[in-house]
Amino acid sequence: MSMDAVVVMAKAPRPNKVKTRLIPPLDPETASRLYCCFLLDKLEQVKDLDGISPMIAYTPPESADFFKSIQPAGFTLIPQNGGNLGERQANISGYIFKQGFEKVVILDSDSPNLPSQYIYDSLRGLDEADAVIGPCLDGGYYLIGFNSHMPELFQGIPWSTSRVTKFTLEKAVNCGKTISLLNEWYDVDTWEDLLRLKNDLERPLHGSYFCKNTYQMIFIKKMVRDPNENSNNLNILE
Repeated sequence: MSMDAVVVMAKAPRPNKVKTRLIPPLDPETASRLYCCFLLDKLEQVKDLDGISPMIAYTPPESADFFKSIQPAGFTLIPQNGGNLGERQANISGYIFKQGFEKVVILDSDSPNLPSQYIYDSLRGLDEADAVIGPCLDGGYYLIGFNSHMPELFQGIPWSTSRVTKFTLEKAVNCGKTISLLNEWYDVDTWEDLLRLKNDLERPLHGSYFCKNTYQMIFIKKMVRDPNENSNNLNILE
């Protein structure tokens, strides 16, 4: 078993509980289906990584049966516990380090085409730095990793704002921790993010991950936007 853990933060894809900033123009059911595609693609990506121990940290706790149904072979399931995102990530990190792991990298499930190389880079970065962050263009992060338990990096952070990465970096400096920054990427929270993803899947960026489930929903199932229309509606054509 590898002593490097890669954890996917996952929510049960329930209508009105995921991708709510895409409602509207998407209806709640379509938004939840889209998120489920993101999640399946992230699990596929992590499954294909070499030399790591893959895990899923899921919420809510009562959704265990769903996650067992999509759990790839070799993955460990961990329920998320805690009030806000910071508490949940700190608890996950603490639990995994108690199992004897030497590095923990936590991934979001909102960046389906993130280059796999960025995940490998995060693990290598932890050979030199105490922590590593993959910053998002919106000020959050798509990845955070550690080589020891650092719950202080999750305390006092203004979650769901454009200042998450900035405050986390400042917290690390104030705590005397060294931190390595990865290349920026984007997660998909808004309509503009989704249109960017659609464009990038049509003309893939160098090194980006081919997220086949998301691709099929957008293109094979005709989740399309007519650029000649003035409407911002997304048309779902089964």
